[in-house]
Amino acid sequence: MPDTQQKITTISAALPLAGKSMKNRIAKAAMEESLCDENHGPSNALVNLYRHWSAGDAGMLITGNVMIDRTALTGPANVIVEDERNLAGLKAWAEAGKSGGALMIAQISHPGRQVFAAVSQEPVAPSAIPVEIKGAKGLFATPRALNPTEIKGIIDRFATTAAVLEKAGFDGVEIHGAHGYLISQFLSPLVNQRTDDWGGSLENRARLLMESVKAVKAATSDSFIVSVKLNSADFQRGGFSAEDARGVVEMLNAESIDFLEISGGSYESPAMMGRPADAPVKESTRQREAYFLDFAAELRGIAKMPLMVTGGFRSRAAMDEALASGALDMVGMGKPFAENPTVAADLISGKSDRTELKKVRMPIPALTGLAEMAWAKTQIHRIAAGKRPNAPYGAFINFILNQRATKKAAARYHSWLAAHTQ
Repeated sequence: MPDTQQKITTISAALPLAGKSMKNRIAKAAMEESLCDENHGPSNALVNLYRHWSAGDAGMLITGNVMIDRTALTGPANVIVEDERNLAGLKAWAEAGKSGGALMIAQISHPGRQVFAAVSQEPVAPSAIPVEIKGAKGLFATPRALNPTEIKGIIDRFATTAAVLEKAGFDGVEIHGAHGYLISQFLSPLVNQRTDDWGGSLENRARLLMESVKAVKAATSDSFIVSVKLNSADFQRGGFSAEDARGVVEMLNAESIDFLEISGGSYESPAMMGRPADAPVKESTRQREAYFLDFAAELRGIAKMPLMVTGGFRSRAAMDEALASGALDMVGMGKPFAENPTVAADLISGKSDRTELKKVRMPIPALTGLAEMAWAKTQIHRIAAGKRPNAPYGAFINFILNQRATKKAAARYHSWLAAHTQ
């Protein structure tokens, strides 16, 4: 009788990517670190953080947002890569991430309109439509619409950032096309109401993503991993739909990207923090952990690239089952790495069979997603400082403290920007 067990993929199995090898199927998904130095390069704390994470045996580490434009940040303490001015720090960061054998992937991003008002009073977007979150009035400024020349400039910026990161020693980049950031905004007919070549049809709405992928691939070598993070849907009426996502995946097939990460939502509907209450859920999914696994299974017949699903995975059994089903090739986890930097090693070795997370709840439900991000950032900063993750305060106080820290960091950022604007 043949040994079929050898054919079953588990989290321990290696995965070839662009001539490289991912040593196992667990990836640390992107989480905002907010740990730049005074010149918006990687700080020593950020380097230390990734050395800790790499020692935890993940097969891949995907960084938080690396910004392609100094005037467009998701947070005031982001690393910015526009040129080679911080190359030494970037090399140290890449080396730290790879020190334990992980592949080091930088998530490159432009936030578009999804920028806190403390960071920018004039964000940009496909159309002048503001972010609206109930209970968060004043957190975001109304954006202005980009002109075609500016859009083409953003595409060039994605390519430049990727080329610098390859020179620094990163294994690849992930172009952020999800979670309500700029590319996601262009994809959404709710936010993108343009009538030119960058709006209207799905092909036009996907043009920024597709042109950015092409530019990044042209600016880097064949052995450099180029991947995309894409929403399965925005979970907003009139927004980017699952049908749209399937169409975009078919377009990405033609570009031969190295992997596709499936997630969902935005600040307005934070599905990446948990399945929205009104999202349709198959009965089979109720017994599973991953938020977007059903959609990945649907994509499997379309997608020609490896698939990564992020959101909700907590147990080795669920991860192995999902991999064995063939619905995905890589398991992404974010918050579990903020609570336990060795979560991958613990699951692979059998030291633990699941990870549990602290439940974050806010008195204003619409702010729960932002509070969860604040909680994760607190843990990340403790790990970077060599401390054990352990949030000292409840969700509400931690959220308020994070908002105050953001305002202080924003003041430093504006001073830096004024000194570095020609």
